[in-house]
Amino acid sequence: MGSSAISLSTVVLFLPLIGIIPLLFMREHDEHGHANENIKWTALGFSGATFIATLIMWATFNASNPGLQFVQQIDWIPSIGISFALGVDGVSILLIVLTGFIMPVAILSSFGVHVLHERGRERLYFIFMLLLEFAMLGVFMAQDLFMFYIFWEVTLVPMYFLIGIWGAENRIYAAVKFFLYTMAGSILMLLAILYVGINAGTFSLPTITALIQSGNLVFPFSGIFSTQSFLFLGFLIAFAIKVPIWPFHSWLPDAHVQSPTAGSVILAGVLLKLGAYGIIRFCLPLFPEATVAWAPFVATLAVIGIIYGAWVTYAQTDVKKLVAYSSVSHMGFVILGIFALNSIGIQGAILQMVNHGVSTGGLFLLVGVLYERRHTKDIAAYGGIWKVLPVFGGLSLVITLSSMGLPGLNGFVGEFTILMGAFGSEVLGFFYALFATLGVILAAVYMLYMYQKVFMGEVTHEENKHLEKPNWREYTVLIAMIVVIIWIGVQPKVFFDSMGPAVTQVAQNLNTVASTVLR
Repeated sequence: MGSSAISLSTVVLFLPLIGIIPLLFMREHDEHGHANENIKWTALGFSGATFIATLIMWATFNASNPGLQFVQQIDWIPSIGISFALGVDGVSILLIVLTGFIMPVAILSSFGVHVLHERGRERLYFIFMLLLEFAMLGVFMAQDLFMFYIFWEVTLVPMYFLIGIWGAENRIYAAVKFFLYTMAGSILMLLAILYVGINAGTFSLPTITALIQSGNLVFPFSGIFSTQSFLFLGFLIAFAIKVPIWPFHSWLPDAHVQSPTAGSVILAGVLLKLGAYGIIRFCLPLFPEATVAWAPFVATLAVIGIIYGAWVTYAQTDVKKLVAYSSVSHMGFVILGIFALNSIGIQGAILQMVNHGVSTGGLFLLVGVLYERRHTKDIAAYGGIWKVLPVFGGLSLVITLSSMGLPGLNGFVGEFTILMGAFGSEVLGFFYALFATLGVILAAVYMLYMYQKVFMGEVTHEENKHLEKPNWREYTVLIAMIVVIIWIGVQPKVFFDSMGPAVTQVAQNLNTVASTVLR
């Protein structure tokens, strides 16, 4: 039997779902025909409460304990070894807090946007937002393979509708492409989950991991064409599509460009992290020999993605597509850090997931503010914005420099740590880090190019001369992002302390295997 007391993890998980209940009974319009303001404030309230609950979880989290905390386990289908199992460790705690932070930012940024007034159905929009938060938190907390797969698939549904109903002109194409790409990878993962669960006699992730480490459960490994390698690839391809790793990335620019602003913030802020998290949570501990054997190949794809993403980014004329392609480059760094297969590389990757969520989420918020006023994403339509909106221009500069990896801001810490991990990796080495460093240089090129074209120079378009200043909601979400950007840049120790012991444990197990496989 499982634990009977309600854990804090259960409270955090179900708060967004509880928030959906009052929304279901609210009327879309008041008696005067105006949109019901209580809908969005209710959604924001429950999302804000969830964020506070994640902060309480982080504050009470014992960073020195590498094991699971806030465990909740209830037998669900005991006859086949499936349970409702939640748990949090150093690998997941920061990503849970990131989800809690990004969602109220995304919801607040949705207040007053023109697409909700045009298309209506605000209640459904905010229901999907809370459902998406519930599913993403579930992915980070699930400690049962079957449960993880359910949460993984549920994330597709609200995001599909957010893009498909409230997206831009080609929204249906982008929504279907997003759904089909992710679903295709998920089928391979489902087959691998079934094989692992049936052979282990349980779907409990901690139990399966313990069986593998003790030698009581062995997935045969005899090179890259062995049973373990095929299982590894089943999980990896599903996660690679979600990250996305080059060449599985083509769905991402379409999804970003067609999404409403809040959808892009969530996509960049949290959804892409599900794939990278899955690699650390499943591929590394369950298939260690295959992970070591395939690491140089996956790291090569990561480096190609870093350089390709940066190169293609510079060629974009659509500011939202520019930011979208920058995600391909930045997430390449995350994958490189993971497949360095050492503690510092993996810690850098986790921190960079948080960094990317905040910095790139912030960039999409900037684009959203401009789009609300000009209704165009064409870079050539702007220029001289700083002269018209000086405060907004200053805030935009901080977020842009953060995405570039300027020392003193969050992006530098993550990229520096990842490069350290790659340089010191027994599996990778000097040349991987050397070529990845080109991505840092190229990031400065395309981000400064974007900032110069949009914000600097003279105001050449009449429409830009009298732009409305950002309102308090827009300033609030941007300042919230900047506070986190500076905090991580100045005080990264808080974040490294939270994940250190858990990541070190993962890396030690891999090092033991690597010494055998690489011998």
